Amino acid sequence: MANNIATPLEKQFLQIPGLDIITSNSTQGNTQFTLQFVLSKSIVDAATDVQAAIQRATGKLPLDLPSPPTFTKTNPNDQAVYLLGLISDTLTDGDLYKYANTAVAQRIAILPGVSQVNIYGVQSAIRIKADPAGLASRGLTMDDLASAIKAGTVYSGAGQFDGPHRTFVLLPNGQIDQAEGYRNLIVARNQDGSPVYLRDVAEVRDSVQDERISRSFWMRGFNPPGSVVVLAVSRQAGANAVEVANSVKALFPQLRASLPGSIGLIPVFDRSQSIVDSVHDVQWTLMIAFVLVVMVIYVFLGRATDTLIPAVALPLSLLLTATAMYMLNFSINNLTLMALTLAIGFLVDDAIVFLENVVRRAEHGESILKAAYNSAGEISFTILSMTLSLAAVFIPLVFLPGLLGRIFQEFSITIIVAILASGLVSLTLTPLMCARILGERRAGHKRAWMERHTGDFIKRVIAAYGRLLDKFLDRAWLTVPILLACILGLWFFFTHLPFTLLPPGDSGFIRGVFIAQEGSSPTQMRAYQQEVNQKLKDDPNVGQFFTLAGLGSRTSSQQGLIFCFLKPRNQRPPMDQCVLQLQKSISSVPGIAAVLQPNPVLQINVGATQQTQGQYAYTLNGIVPDDVYAAADQLMARLKGFKGFASVRSDYYNKTPNLTVDMDRQRAAVYGVSTSAVQSLLRTAYSQNYVYLIKEPEDQYQVILEVKDSEREHPSDLNDLYVRKNTGGSFSASGAGGGTIATTTGTASNLVPLRAVTTTKQVVGPLAVNHFNQFTSVTINFNLLPNVVIGDATKFIEDSFAQVKQQFPTVQATFQGEALVFRQLFHSLPLLLLSAIFVMYVILGILYESYVHPITVLFPAIVPAVVGGLFTLWAFGSVLSLYSVIGLFLLLGIVKKNGILVVDFALKRIDEGLGLREAIHEASLERFRPIMMTTFAALMGAVPLALGFGHDASARRPLGLVIVGGLIFSQMVTLFVTPVIYLWLEWFQEHVLDKVPFLRSAHMHHDGEPARGDGEIQPAPAAAR
Repeated sequence: MANNIATPLEKQFLQIPGLDIITSNSTQGNTQFTLQFVLSKSIVDAATDVQAAIQRATGKLPLDLPSPPTFTKTNPNDQAVYLLGLISDTLTDGDLYKYANTAVAQRIAILPGVSQVNIYGVQSAIRIKADPAGLASRGLTMDDLASAIKAGTVYSGAGQFDGPHRTFVLLPNGQIDQAEGYRNLIVARNQDGSPVYLRDVAEVRDSVQDERISRSFWMRGFNPPGSVVVLAVSRQAGANAVEVANSVKALFPQLRASLPGSIGLIPVFDRSQSIVDSVHDVQWTLMIAFVLVVMVIYVFLGRATDTLIPAVALPLSLLLTATAMYMLNFSINNLTLMALTLAIGFLVDDAIVFLENVVRRAEHGESILKAAYNSAGEISFTILSMTLSLAAVFIPLVFLPGLLGRIFQEFSITIIVAILASGLVSLTLTPLMCARILGERRAGHKRAWMERHTGDFIKRVIAAYGRLLDKFLDRAWLTVPILLACILGLWFFFTHLPFTLLPPGDSGFIRGVFIAQEGSSPTQMRAYQQEVNQKLKDDPNVGQFFTLAGLGSRTSSQQGLIFCFLKPRNQRPPMDQCVLQLQKSISSVPGIAAVLQPNPVLQINVGATQQTQGQYAYTLNGIVPDDVYAAADQLMARLKGFKGFASVRSDYYNKTPNLTVDMDRQRAAVYGVSTSAVQSLLRTAYSQNYVYLIKEPEDQYQVILEVKDSEREHPSDLNDLYVRKNTGGSFSASGAGGGTIATTTGTASNLVPLRAVTTTKQVVGPLAVNHFNQFTSVTINFNLLPNVVIGDATKFIEDSFAQVKQQFPTVQATFQGEALVFRQLFHSLPLLLLSAIFVMYVILGILYESYVHPITVLFPAIVPAVVGGLFTLWAFGSVLSLYSVIGLFLLLGIVKKNGILVVDFALKRIDEGLGLREAIHEASLERFRPIMMTTFAALMGAVPLALGFGHDASARRPLGLVIVGGLIFSQMVTLFVTPVIYLWLEWFQEHVLDKVPFLRSAHMHHDGEPARGDGEIQPAPAAAR
């Protein structure tokens, strides 16, 4: 298969433009390809190119290929939306499959949004199990029997009669579609003329296409059914997964009514429920964050009416965001929902800044209307800077190349739109609401109870902060060790903190395989399957499961599949504990090894490698097959030294028992036996290919010819086969309606025992031949223990392969699947962070018309924030994952708001004539309250994530921890460090950069202590304070 099928097709496939990776798996009688294209390649164009490549390769494929190559289009990340099962205690597997296909699958397939319905079962077939001894005694061979069967059943048209007035279409009924009809088929005549029926030389029975496959379904509280078929419903691209699942569930009553009473219809797994749970999480997070944000504003400003402004700004910003998502044709999925959840914490920041500034001016004696008007001119530039610089953080993610970029494009754009919507609301609606809703705060006006108590407390805190800031400015040199410690912290945590791609979350779904010794028979695999089933039943956390054993196609016959669905989260331990418990239990079955892994809530799969044996993959390939296999063996031996693997296995099985059949060509020539006759005999006897395809209106069924089971158990059974000579006799077959269809003019003397012209030898060899981009390959799959991260594993694997490669320089290796995506993210993360910082620097530089002030805003805020976020992960025993990286990007945008508020206010004061230290000191005190309000608002938005509220909270918790820890630590540092950095950079600007015309600042510098100008707000009278 590898040489005759895979190689000619691969040569044509590799000519397709836009092809990224091609893999092939060739087993006995089957070759399967996986073609992965670049993301810019249209799947429609790819399908056209694949079909053309198959056509070009057709002339180079074997002429006796049972059927031409076919292909399907698939998205490896798009899992089935809904699984349902048909069970019965009375029907056979084949009959149940027929109902599943005709009465259920076809009904579901026409529902809106359904792409395809895959049926996990076996189709009906008629199996003819021949007796070699009975055939030989009548002078017949397996090939004679195949020819007689083909001649005895025909399904074709025969033309028509055209009479003077009417036309009759001829419908010859020559097809046999029942096992009984084949039993009575005359396949030959004896020497005395008596007929030889098929039942005389073979056993004919209704069966299934592949008897080696064994299926088992179990649900807690129900008796195991005798037969089971599982259907997997997939949605179309862009279809609503929840609507598709609901439409399938709504169809249940009609489906049950159309099925016989002996068939049960049961739900197996609803993946859309995780989406519904995520929507509920967002709703709860919205409500919790909304209440917390309102409480923050109420505590800081002291009046209940003031909370109406952010209470309107938050839902209006979300409404504008949802409208933009609809116009951009975005979908509600886990990532866009997470984007909305994260946006809650900072959607009200701009409104808070404007609101606080109006309140501050009103407290200094201005009327509410005038305060709102003046604030619009004073604070609008600040809000614009905050909005654009925060949105700029996510611009690099929008243009991130590769699979990660495609996945997170909607996420990034959703957050950017939410940020811009928040800024728009704060610059338009918020001023109007402030002017109409806020109460007067001038001297002599009665203050509310909360306003009096919290206001006085905040003033005392600000006064204490002012004194501490004065002392810190006098000891500005402390800034250097603080920032150096932060930089060292960055290096330490980035090099010591575990790094993984995506936490698996808790989907409640475990998939895996159990692997037996090479060469295990289907009977032995069924025995193993029963023991595995019992282990699953004994586990109290298992709600239901579906297992398959004795598979063919791409998964070898020595493997079995496990699909396990756990009980609800509130009735069992965490997912990782359940997986380890089941792994240990199933692996205790003698003779098998188990590989189990949780099905991730958010899966990233490139589809080029199989993930049945592990979540991560490492592929070796080269031009010399022996070198590839030897290198794989050495690498596997080295990988056993890493204690963090839960499992590590290779897809190279080279000890599969094989039986070689060699022709003795000299003796074959003496007996008149050709090589093609021997090849045809063996293929007919043992390949289980069909000799006829029964055509019916609803489906097609195979008629399979093979030797009986007792004649295919031992190598010595080959001695019972006979091959016909090329001379000395003939066998002819002709259709004759219900009469004789086969005659033999030869006798048993025309047959030669197969053992007379062949010799056999038992050897071991590979179970399959795998190719990666046309070269021989071996893929190593691995899973990790709960406390081990992918970063440590990938480094160990790369170091181990570097040692192996010294001996095999022609062998190449690369990570595949999720491990490849992780490596791409790991290498691109520093560049992404630097790109985000650079974009913010450029935007702030343009807004401030300065080269140094963006550094004042960014440097003292970003470095402590990142260190604080990483430290929080380390302190809570968490890992740096993709969710954590998203949290770091959010931190970059949120924490720099503090610097913007202070620097923008200080620049205004400098332009009004204040000195540098006085300006930055006053700016720090005046902006202290809005800084604390926006910080606490962002904290409140992240608290539900950090505390682990909602479904699948364990996966998203690192994101909340990063934001909470980063905000707290950054707040503690930037309140003191930012003023110092500002003074230092202003000195550098004045004494160095201003001497270069191109780098000169647009702001004036004042060293004296001028009188307060008219634009300065005078302190409130003592009575008002």
